[in-house]
Amino acid sequence: MRSPLPFLLATLFLDAVGIGLVYPVMPDLIAQIEGGTIENAALWGGALSAIYALMQFLFAPVIGALSDRFGRRPVLLVSLAVMALDYLGSALAGSMTLLLGLRLLAGITAATHATCNAAAADATPPDRRAQTFGLLGAAFMGGFILGPVIGGLLGEIGPRAPFWAAAALASANLVFGWFTLPETVTDETRRSFDPARANPLGALRSVGRLSGVAPLLAIIFLTELAFISYVAVWAFWGKAAFGWSTTETGLSLAAFGLGAIFVQAWGVRFYLKVLGERGTILFSFAYSLVWFVLFAVLPPTEFGGWLAILFCPLSALGEVMWPVLQGRVSRLSPADTQGEALGVVASMRSAAQVVGPLVMTAIFAWGAAFPTPFYGAPYLLGAALMALCLVLFRRSAEPEAAPATP
Repeated sequence: MRSPLPFLLATLFLDAVGIGLVYPVMPDLIAQIEGGTIENAALWGGALSAIYALMQFLFAPVIGALSDRFGRRPVLLVSLAVMALDYLGSALAGSMTLLLGLRLLAGITAATHATCNAAAADATPPDRRAQTFGLLGAAFMGGFILGPVIGGLLGEIGPRAPFWAAAALASANLVFGWFTLPETVTDETRRSFDPARANPLGALRSVGRLSGVAPLLAIIFLTELAFISYVAVWAFWGKAAFGWSTTETGLSLAAFGLGAIFVQAWGVRFYLKVLGERGTILFSFAYSLVWFVLFAVLPPTEFGGWLAILFCPLSALGEVMWPVLQGRVSRLSPADTQGEALGVVASMRSAAQVVGPLVMTAIFAWGAAFPTPFYGAPYLLGAALMALCLVLFRRSAEPEAAPATP
């Protein structure tokens, strides 16, 4: 069987380009459709993110179980097709109701990242999965660098232009996958579809019984909740605190992506060699905590805005936590449940993405309403959550050896 890794890397790269294309213009698109203040646009942005994440939370285990039964290839191809339709519909949307409906549909079938991870796990020995997940993360971040820069430039034409470009990229990726993606699920690792496990609670209960996995799932939820403070308010924070244009927002995201590419493509191997798996995770929590605090206290001036951009690649070095945490869960899961296990990881992250944008954008709006606005308030909550993750992981026991496939 030929390696699926080239297509998986290309898929995550192009997916990230598409996401990055539209991210800098989202505040302007919402304002064009709905009107109102930047705080109002931020609340709508939180609602769009929350409904997308809610659908992911509900359906990620179903998609993971379906990929264990029918294969990664059909799941990925359907996901790419729906992604292209979502971007096309968003480019044409004239109401927030339509945007919300499109986010709901896209969230149901949003299996690209988790299914790519499962396909990579199928083709990679357990002790090398953290490095492979790091490469996949680096590919995603590579697209995250290019996408916001192009999106910021296209945003100068109009807030809908990046959506047309994203739809074209998703369509091209679908065609590429149709001709090049091999199936990685074999007869030996294929698992029958069990409806009792193909739901968030059933899958969580099944995967959580594996030795050492339950604490990791709780930590993954809290970590994602912390990082939502970046994702949910970054564009709104930059616009309100520093007067950033879409181009400057794109540059800041590209700077973050550079640091994340370095640490996930090359740094993860160094961290694992020097600190080990456990030490790498502990370091990433402590390191990220410091940067949350620094972003929270940046002055709302032009100088503070440039500091934020300069800090982005350094702060991204804490992103090493994600491939190592995913690798740890994958290593502790049987070969025939990789789709289910990594689907549960995606579901836990999605659960945080349901409540996170609503909480973080509400905190942003609350801080912005102070007599002296405190736009960095969400990042202080992120720092507190990082501290909690650090404590919980330090107290967790080392897991037992990976179980054999039944």
